[in-house]
Amino acid sequence: MRDKVALVTGASSGIGRATAIRLASEGAVVMAVGRNQGELGALRDEAHEFDAVVKPHLADLTETSQVDRLVADTVESYGRLDILVNAAGIIKNGSIETTTLADWDKMMNVNLRSMFYLTQKCIPHLVATKGNIVNVSSVTGLRAFPNVLAYCVSKAGTDQFTRCTALEMAPKGVRVNAVNPGVIVTNLHKRGGMNDDAYKVFLDNAKNTHPLGRPGTPEEVADLIAFLASDQAGWITGTTY
Repeated sequence: MRDKVALVTGASSGIGRATAIRLASEGAVVMAVGRNQGELGALRDEAHEFDAVVKPHLADLTETSQVDRLVADTVESYGRLDILVNAAGIIKNGSIETTTLADWDKMMNVNLRSMFYLTQKCIPHLVATKGNIVNVSSVTGLRAFPNVLAYCVSKAGTDQFTRCTALEMAPKGVRVNAVNPGVIVTNLHKRGGMNDDAYKVFLDNAKNTHPLGRPGTPEEVADLIAFLASDQAGWITGTTY
């Protein structure tokens, strides 16, 4: 990772934040993108403690003009782009009967549309460095779960987007992979409307639904993302782990 430039979305918290720290600790220069200025500042300060470079960038990725500025700022500041980690995402409960069109549109815009547009804008720079992309998907992209309809569909779209993009970009030397975590201890579900009691039950149930008997941590997912983004994974593309 030494001297490589990584752009990580969703870096204010959870998997995105852990990934930004992980890549920075390996020597990458990280453009950390999020919507919480205080958390991004704390991330930058934490990275400074071990002499790593993390540059916070406040942005709403659903706004195309802000995405344009983000990519331009990254390349103008560092002259290149080697790694794109699409970790920004939201979740909200809802079935086919209860999901509102507004909630459907919001999840598709944040989880899928913004990822498509940012990736498209980054591709020329990744081709120049023969870089790579890691998308943060979910186990819900691989299997159906009740009462999270729009989220499941958005993550299934993420997986197919990963495979299609990998196939198209392979001749140009750009790898594209995805990670599909199960239950990870983050603020994702609470921000989606789950209260503390329900979240505790949700985490406790991971003992039954996960073979290792516990939920995962953001750092464990970040380790896999760092591997896929590294030269050690140089012959791996189009996968959903």
